[in-house]
Amino acid sequence: MRSMQIRQAWPSDVEALAAAHLDSIRAIGSAFYPLDIVEAWAAAVTPELYVRAMAGGEVFFVAVDAQAPDEVAGFSSHLVAEGRHGVSVYVRGSVSRQGIGSALLREAEAHARARGARMLEIEASLPGVEFYFAQGYESVGPIAVTMSGQQVECVAMRKAL
Repeated sequence: MRSMQIRQAWPSDVEALAAAHLDSIRAIGSAFYPLDIVEAWAAAVTPELYVRAMAGGEVFFVAVDAQAPDEVAGFSSHLVAEGRHGVSVYVRGSVSRQGIGSALLREAEAHARARGARMLEIEASLPGVEFYFAQGYESVGPIAVTMSGQQVECVAMRKAL
């Protein structure tokens, strides 16, 4: 793994979060989804998305290179909604398969565990399914998630803590 530092994200990170998310969708997602789905997914990603999520209680963790601390290489999040704990992870295509996503997920899981989570859930996009399997998640079944009016094939997954 590159020399990465993981820290909680700040409101000042929202543009870097959006940039990392868009890179992940386009660089990794394009191998699994057609262009119209990738672009519909990307259309929903703006800095304001993270401002609203943070205001709603979602906690984000970012991986930043020690040499370039303003560039987010990837992020994870933890959200409690209706008593259910959800997590997610996105990394830039250029740093995928280097252990950064795993480290970010461990951070989100630890945050959830510290807040009483006994089960974690995720609506995994197709590029993330094998990653989450490798992290101990199990498939609940296929689902469709609507993004910018497009149905995106995903997989509901969960992990008991």
